[in-house]
Amino acid sequence: MRGAAMSVITAVSGFVLLTVTVVLGQYGWGVTYTSTPICAVKGSTVEIRCTYTYPSRQYNPYGVVRTFWFTKESNNEVVDLKTDPEYSGRVQYQCENNKCTLRITDLRGSDSAEYRFRFITNHEGGKYSGVPGVTLTVTDLQVQVSRSAVRGDSKSADLKCESSCPLPDNPSYIWYKNEQIITGQTSNSYTDYCDPTNRISCAVRGYENSRAPSVVVKDVWDVTYTSTQVCAFKGSTAEIRCTFRYPSTIDGRNTSIQKTFWFTKVKDNEPVDLTTQSEYRDHVHYQCKNNDCTLRITDLRESDSAEYKFRFITNDPRGKYSGVPGVSLTVTDPQLQVHVRRSTVNSYSNWTELTCHNNCQLPDQSSYIWYWNGHKLSSEKQYLHLNTFDSTDSFHCAVKGYETFPSPTVYAPKLPSVSVSPSAEIVEGSSVTLNCSSDANPAASYTWYKEDVINPLSYQNQHVFSSILPSDSGKYYCTADNNLGQKRSESRTIDVKYAPKLPSVSVSPSGEIVEGSPVNLTCSSDANPAANYTWYKEDEPLPVGPEGVHHFTSISSENRGNYFCKSENQYGQINSSPVFINVQYAPRLPSVSVSPSAEIVEGSSVTLTCSSDANPAANYTWYKDNKVLSAGQQNVYHFIAIKLENSGNYSCRSENQYGQKNSTFLSIDVQYPPKLPSVSVSPSAEIVEGSSVTLTCSSDANPAASYTWYKEGEDSPKTSGHNFTISNIRPEHSGSYYCVAHNNRGTHNVTLQLTVREVFPLAAKLVVTGITLVVFLVIICLLIFFLLTKKKPSALFPLPGNRQDNNNKVSCTSPSQHTGKTESPPSNSEEDEELNYASVRFSTNQTDPIYYNIRSAGSRRQKVKEEDEHVEYAAVNFSSAPRNAHQESEEDPSELYSTVKKI
Repeated sequence: MRGAAMSVITAVSGFVLLTVTVVLGQYGWGVTYTSTPICAVKGSTVEIRCTYTYPSRQYNPYGVVRTFWFTKESNNEVVDLKTDPEYSGRVQYQCENNKCTLRITDLRGSDSAEYRFRFITNHEGGKYSGVPGVTLTVTDLQVQVSRSAVRGDSKSADLKCESSCPLPDNPSYIWYKNEQIITGQTSNSYTDYCDPTNRISCAVRGYENSRAPSVVVKDVWDVTYTSTQVCAFKGSTAEIRCTFRYPSTIDGRNTSIQKTFWFTKVKDNEPVDLTTQSEYRDHVHYQCKNNDCTLRITDLRESDSAEYKFRFITNDPRGKYSGVPGVSLTVTDPQLQVHVRRSTVNSYSNWTELTCHNNCQLPDQSSYIWYWNGHKLSSEKQYLHLNTFDSTDSFHCAVKGYETFPSPTVYAPKLPSVSVSPSAEIVEGSSVTLNCSSDANPAASYTWYKEDVINPLSYQNQHVFSSILPSDSGKYYCTADNNLGQKRSESRTIDVKYAPKLPSVSVSPSGEIVEGSPVNLTCSSDANPAANYTWYKEDEPLPVGPEGVHHFTSISSENRGNYFCKSENQYGQINSSPVFINVQYAPRLPSVSVSPSAEIVEGSSVTLTCSSDANPAANYTWYKDNKVLSAGQQNVYHFIAIKLENSGNYSCRSENQYGQKNSTFLSIDVQYPPKLPSVSVSPSAEIVEGSSVTLTCSSDANPAASYTWYKEGEDSPKTSGHNFTISNIRPEHSGSYYCVAHNNRGTHNVTLQLTVREVFPLAAKLVVTGITLVVFLVIICLLIFFLLTKKKPSALFPLPGNRQDNNNKVSCTSPSQHTGKTESPPSNSEEDEELNYASVRFSTNQTDPIYYNIRSAGSRRQKVKEEDEHVEYAAVNFSSAPRNAHQESEEDPSELYSTVKKI
């Protein structure tokens, strides 16, 4: 079964056309349009609908992969409307459940065409086009004056809003007078009084932007020609027709026609009847019936080409009228054209239709002659149908009787030629035009392609790159096609010359870079012609090997830094982004420094720093005298307050995964002021007048201390040095001595008491005995006084813990052995230190030697500048011991012994 009958209805922007019957489809393949003819107004929107079917298959069924609408064909392939620039932005598709709609907005006169639907399945050969399609006619509106009448002084005209094709669904109209809407007028007819000042127009409601051109309602005198342009062959016959109208009455008197005729010339302001002209006398004929008149001209000559006008004269002297402008007649040789239309039902069946077309309208009974490759065919019809033919075949036609005026020959395109402008070197950014041309009749349509790209580039004979890019390089070809065939051109290579693009930089190896390993830096850049490369490190050029490679045979830590490359050719240059080369290596020999770098003083803050160049950063281990102090990432070892015992040899070790290194030793020598000096007396036994005595002072200090000896009460030092020697010592050498140990960090001093024993005479013994007796008596007096005055004992006899001040002391004294004066314990008015008093003990045994023990510690007798330390004193103890008779005979019972002891 071939095809099926069906009823369809088409909707066009709200208009519904009459139902028509369309027969389409073959072997289960089919496209059903809702209507084949559609009429629409310019500026409006049209919707064309269809449904499609295809065979069902149990195995490997069909699947639709693409649907689209088209009006043009090229090389047996159709052109999607969406790719046609003429429809850009005005075409929309919508498909659902095998129902598809084409929507075209803002209709133009050029949109008048036959629209067809095509669908493509997933199987080879499984594609189908609905042919014939839907014929769309885009029309203009025109205001026509259909009738006029005169009533008294009033003249009226009947106006009609018409289109070249019937609009569907009886649309509603809008009428305009002088750009203002005439209310209440919705039909396509309107009657108005004749007024040459009024301009009348109309539009379909809803499409007010597509109005008919405005017209002026003329007088009721009128001539209307059926055509204003007539074309005819020489020797043929031409007929020109018109209708005329006039008022039926003028001033109440019936009007009648007195004469009608045609003219081309005017003489003395009066038209000249053609029948009176000798050149027309034999081949001009008039015919009039019911205001419908015809001019018939036979045996046409080229000189008959002119403007022909009709004139009528009534019985009223004023009743004359000429139809101006008239009808333009052109007499010419036949100007035939062969129109080609090709239709593809499916991939297995197609046909081509040739039409012998003339610009002049020929009579319907005219006969035609067809020629195929110059050979005459038997067909005499205006149309020639072809099922198959070769792309090298040619065709032309003629009108029978006018064989000497054949049409131009039509043929498929010849091999297209391709040219490139400019023909010289093509540089990036320039404007480049590809031209495709082919000898073809009818003229070929062109499509540009780039090899390896499926979609076409353009559908014109020129493809223009306004600013060509490197990516546009490649091979291009074009196809030239018309409805008789298609030819493909040879490929043309476009090689765009351009400056280098941003270079890319790579480092090999791409992982960690270890000192001593080989490393390659590679620079690459897209450029045409190929670029030259230069490598830089921190703006210093480096040698470059082949293909933009800079090679390190054995990279070192000095090669660490930022690198970039420059790519250049004759069209320009560009630098790459920098790349950082991070060379990793084992630690270098560490250096150890100390801060402060000057002398280190005990108690100060000291920092040891270990520095070692390494990548990655080293870990550090600190040593003192080869013993570990600390380990970790810190390269600093800190003493908040350094001590004497911190002196020693320090070193550090730096290490990472690539190796380790030990530093040399740094000696730390902690300086400090003298410690408490120690003093000694030599000889250590009792110091006897006339002997030689050496006082020795020593103190721990760094740097080594210097020593100075002083005797209290004297401003000048006795001597400098460790030892102070007194030769032939005498009693006046007795007293307090102190040693000052000092270096540049401070001082320290210590005091000792030195007592020299002299050999006492008998008078001295008596003095001592007397003093002892007096002291004893004083003590007895004091005891009695205390017993008698119990109420205020503290006021009379101050006790050791109840002393008020140094000026209110109460003491018992004995006469001085030498001077007879009373002595009090030594005091120092400049210092407020505790005073120790000598204890005096009396013995009742006058025959025994007298012993006394004197223990004294006093304040320093001389203030030492720049010293603020505690001063300790040495004590000298004196004692007496029992003596035997032999000793008494050999020694003086008053002999004194002294012992010096450091406190």
